[in-house]
Parts: sequence; C-alpha cells; structure tokens
Amino acid sequence: MPDLLLEFFSEEIPARMQARAADDLKKMVTDRLVAAGLVYEGAKAFATPRRLALTVQGVPARQPDLKEERKGPKIGAPEQAIAGFLRAAGLTSIDQAKVQADKKGDFYVAITEKTGQPALDVLAAMIPEIVRAFPWPKSMRWGSGRLNWVRPLHSIVATFGPETEDPVVVPFDVDGIKGGDTTRGHRFMAPDAITVRRFDDYVAKLEQRKVVLDASRRMDIIRADAKNLAFAKGYELVEDEGLLAEVAGLVEWPVTLMGEFDPAFLKIPGEVIRSTIRTNQKCFVLRDAATAKLVNKFILVANIEASDGGKAIVAGNERVIRARLSDAKFFYETDLKTRLDDRLPKFDGIVFHEKLGTQAERIARIATLARQLAPLVKADPAKAERAAQLCKADLLTEVVGEFPELQGLMGRYYAAAQGEEEAVAAACEDHYRPKGADDSAPTDPVAIAVALADKIDTLVGFWAIDEKPTGSKDPYALRRAALGVIRIVIENELRVPLRTQFWRHFGSVERDELVAAAIAMLHPLHDQIMNISGTDIELAMKLEVLVSEKERAIASPKLVLAHSYLHQTRDLLSFFADRLKVQLREQGARHDLVDAVFALEGQDDLLMIVRRVEALGKFLDTDDGKNLLAGVKRASNILRIEEKKDNKSYAGVPDAALLAEPEEKALAAGIATAKAEAAAAVAKEDFASAMTAMAKLRPAVDAFFEKVTVNADDKALRANRLSLLNEIREATRAVADFSKIEG
Repeated sequence: MPDLLLEFFSEEIPARMQARAADDLKKMVTDRLVAAGLVYEGAKAFATPRRLALTVQGVPARQPDLKEERKGPKIGAPEQAIAGFLRAAGLTSIDQAKVQADKKGDFYVAITEKTGQPALDVLAAMIPEIVRAFPWPKSMRWGSGRLNWVRPLHSIVATFGPETEDPVVVPFDVDGIKGGDTTRGHRFMAPDAITVRRFDDYVAKLEQRKVVLDASRRMDIIRADAKNLAFAKGYELVEDEGLLAEVAGLVEWPVTLMGEFDPAFLKIPGEVIRSTIRTNQKCFVLRDAATAKLVNKFILVANIEASDGGKAIVAGNERVIRARLSDAKFFYETDLKTRLDDRLPKFDGIVFHEKLGTQAERIARIATLARQLAPLVKADPAKAERAAQLCKADLLTEVVGEFPELQGLMGRYYAAAQGEEEAVAAACEDHYRPKGADDSAPTDPVAIAVALADKIDTLVGFWAIDEKPTGSKDPYALRRAALGVIRIVIENELRVPLRTQFWRHFGSVERDELVAAAIAMLHPLHDQIMNISGTDIELAMKLEVLVSEKERAIASPKLVLAHSYLHQTRDLLSFFADRLKVQLREQGARHDLVDAVFALEGQDDLLMIVRRVEALGKFLDTDDGKNLLAGVKRASNILRIEEKKDNKSYAGVPDAALLAEPEEKALAAGIATAKAEAAAAVAKEDFASAMTAMAKLRPAVDAFFEKVTVNADDKALRANRLSLLNEIREATRAVADFSKIEG
C-alpha cells in the first residue's frame, strides 16, 4: 500500500515547541485519515530546528465505497412528510425509494451509495486544512500573505505512493506554497535544494547533507560525544537530560566542543556556575571524576563543522560565559554582605496572598508551627523555629532573583556562611522537599519539622479561604503539598496527629486574637484548648452540634467561626485520604482498604493508617480473611435491609438471656473474646495480632448463618439476633470498617 511523506520546511522552530509540534502533526494527519476511512499501518513524526516531518505507512489507495440506508415515513404518509424525506435523502421521486416491512408496517427506505475518493484527493484537501489549523502556541504572519506559522514557512514536501512505483506529489496550494518533492539540507553546510521520493530516501539524503532528522538520535550523539570528549581530558560530564533535549532542538548536525573559564570563578558555589552556563549559553559543565567537584571546563554543542575546528565558536562562548560568571560572582559576593535576618523586614511589604496576608505573616506562622511540631519529629524546637524564620530569606537575594531554581539551596549556603548551625542551614534547602515523585524526602529532624510546617501552612491556608483543587486545576500545588506531607511522615516513620495540627493552625491563619476564646466555648479546658488531642476535638465537635446554628450566632460569632474550623479540618483530612490512596495505589495497595481504615473515627496518624492497611491487605489475602469479610458483609446487608424496613437501629447490646441456639451463644462469646483481644492488640499497635483475633470469629460466624434463622417469628428473638449481627459489624471496626471493602 502507498506511503505518505510530509515535511514542512521553515525558519528555526523554537526548541521548546518541537516535540509537541511533531505530536500534533501526527495526530492531526492520522485522525483525519481514519475519519476519512483510510486506516493506515503506522506513523512517525520528527522535528529539527527547521522542519517538521511525518511518515505514514500503509495508507489505502482510495476510500472504501459506502452504502447508506435512510428510513423514511410509512406508506400512505402525508405528502409533506414524503417530500421532506425525499429532500433529506437526495431523491427526486418516491419511486427511487424501496419499501421495507417491519413490525409496525411498511416504510420507505432510501439507499444511497457513495463511491470512495482516491486517497490522493483526500490528502490534497486535508493538508491545507492542517497547515491553517496547526495549533502553535505562538505563530506569526509574514509578507503579504494570510498564512500563520511559527516562523516563515518556505516549502512543503508531500509525496504519496507505493514502494514499487515512483511516488506522486500531492497537489495542493496553501497561500502560494504548493505541494512538492524538494527540500534543503543543512543551512550552512548543504543549503542547496534536494529532491526526495519517499521516507527512506528522504532520511538518507538529509544525512548526506548534514541533517540528523530524529531528535532522539541527535540526543544520543550529543550525549556520547560529550562523554567521550570529557573522558579524553580526564573529566566527567555532569548530565542534564532537560538541557540535552533543548540543545538537540537547537542543532541539525551536532558537533561537541570544549571550552574553559577562569579557575577563580570556582569559588562560586557549583550550582550557581552550572545555572549560569546552562541558562545563558546552553552548555554542559564538567567535574573531576575523583572529587566530583566542578572543573573550569564546559562543553558546548555547535551546529556546524567549522573550518578552524571550532576555535572561533569556542572563543565566542568563553567570552559570554566569562561575562555571565562575573555577574554571578558579583551577585553572590553582594548577597554575602547582608545577613539573612536583615532581609526579613522586607517581607512585611510583600503579599503572599491577598486573603492570607504578607510573607512575613506566613513565615511567622511556619515558625510557630515548626516549633510545635519539633517534639513530634524529635527535633530541637529552637533550631526548628530558627530554620523556619530563615528558610524563605534567600528569595530576596540577587542570585535567587537571577536563578529562581536555586531557592533553598542558596539559603543553605548563606546560612552556613553567617555561622548558622548545620541543621538550620540544611533545613533552608531541604524544607522544599520532596519537590516531586523523583525527589527524596528530608531526613534530618529540623528539616522535617520545617518542611511539614511549610506544607501544612500552605494546605490549611488555602483551605481556610476555600481555594481548593478542582478537577485538573491545582494552581497552588496543594496535591503536591499533601503528598509531600504523606511521604515525609511515612518514609521517616513519624507519628504526627494531623487533626490536631490542622485544628490548631486554622485559628492562626485567621490571625484573630479572639479565636482562642471562641474555641474555648466548645470545651471545658479553657486554657488548654490549643493543645487538645484528636479525641478532645471529637468531643468538642459533639458538644458543639448540641447548639443550634441560631443559638451559636446569638452566643458568639466566634462560635460560628470555630465550627467552620472543625468542618474544614474534617474536609482537609478527607483530601489527605484521597492523596494517600493515590500514593498507596502506586505502591500496589488497594484504595478501598484506605477507605476502610479512614472510615474509623479519629484516623489522622498516617503511619498507623498505612500499617493498618498493610495488615488488612495481608489478612484479606488469607481464606480466613476472605470468609470473614463475606460474613461481615452478609451481616451488614441484612441489618441495612431490616433497619430500613423497621425504621430503627439495632445498635443495642444483645440480651444474653435471649440467646437460644448454641451457635448464637458461641458467636456472642466469640465476639466478646475477639473484641477484647483485638482492642488490646490495636492498643499496642500490633495490627497483625488484631487481624488474627478477628480471624477467630470466622467459624462462629459461618456456623451462625448456617444454623440460625435471623428473621425469627418471635419479634424479641428477631431483634436480639439483629443486635448480634450488629455486634459482628462493630467487632471488626476495631481494625477497619469492613463495609467499605470491595469484594
């Protein structure tokens, strides 16, 4: 079958747009082919700085013929209905329609046949549409034409035909640019026009004329040549995949060269040198293989085999890099003259968010929370507070202003330079971690305290002003912040009651002096309210709901505010449950088990939740676990049906005197034993033993359902047995809510 070769040849396409443009070209062409009934065998797109190319293999030579049936009105229908049917079907007379019978009578049916077009004609109509509709992020119009393209478009190669024959040029015209079979090689080394036939011929001729079409191959060439050049001089390449992809989009014929800079610049932090050279000249830095320290060498990638071996190109890059490193050195030395503490007053005039106050207020909240969290993560409270006070100060430095990606890292350098303790300096950098799935979580206690405080303040703050993630939108990266908290807690095996931290922090976000007094109205421990435990918060919630909304407003507006905090805390915990499900699912755990554990009251200890989930998963993989789950679900289903029918709950304790059958007596005794053993095991955080205790219920549950009729004729006996079923459900809640488990 025929193949299509398509190339759009233009001025330089920005490197950042090339990969997306290649994907868009492939999708636009192949989607239209399939929609036209031309199902192809394969397609691949390519991009270089001056061209977008696509090859589509196995395109049918023509569209299939189509036969369409259109059902019309019944025989004997009004003339208006028949006339409308004829117009819609494209018929001139009802005699051209056929009569078809079905259960409702005889109907007119119009059968139309459409002959498929040659694929060449379909392509001729399709390609101009694609050119005009191409979704460049930015495009331009040039000359007197009306065509928009990312850069001036010079020519379009469009050939179509089978391997056994010479392909033909697809005939079309887009604002004066006609389909053709002519392109050009490298801008400087082979600028003359070349005629191409099909894809293999096209790739080979481009290679001969100093153009490597495949971006991944250009990346491989640059990587290999750069490593070899560095190794030959006794150095090691500092690899950078992002930079590699960008550089591969800047050249069609990569040539690696080595340059150098003044060794005096090595006094600047290595990350500043790397960012300077990377950002300004798109060059790679090198390091000493033995010490892993940077050396005063760099590798650049040229787009030409220069007659002087690249000496002029290297000299030009060295001049620019020398100037840029001089600027960086000046910025760094200027920053060192001002202590981080002395920069903090400037934050008073910088708004973090219009509803959350200034950066200074945010830093104060983080510092307070870091000090409170410190004992929970075994950090020194004073160091945690100090680190939190300094951790954002480098945002006001010259180096970070020039290279924002160095925030945190420069804070570490500046904190160390002014004599801060190592843990405090390290926390200035590590409190941003983990920045993503590939980044590590902080491990030092001080850094952990500040990192948790920073992320919790972000989450609580935006929750308080109702700026929550919606759908795919998450402008404040709140999902990432929650996953960061989860990873820090779990990977460091920390015991952090989130409910208490959220509850306490919602008040600080409001910056209201009367918040503590309002919260105190919900709890008798007036002077200890800000340090209450998760259990105490639940008590406060229960006390609060006894007061009507109207009475709350009369008693104190702050009581309404406190009620809002309680609701937001609960909602934020639900958000964490969703994030934890994502995290555990990626690790192979079942999301319904997370639901089953979170359904229990007071579950805000992420580490214990994970351990419960792990133990529950292992238990449910056993026969005892599967059978007990089936029994609990059966009990829950019966209870749900009967409670709905009777409009009452059977949550009471069963009457031992009404336990008639041996099986129900055995079940009641088994439940009592299992509940006691499971509760004792959970208290010791031995969830495996708690599951073992639950497993002992299985024989009694099986025997009960086999021998005992729950819906007995005796109403008292029936109610007692339903209460016994409720006891099965309640017993398993010592470890999880089995009703949330699938299966």
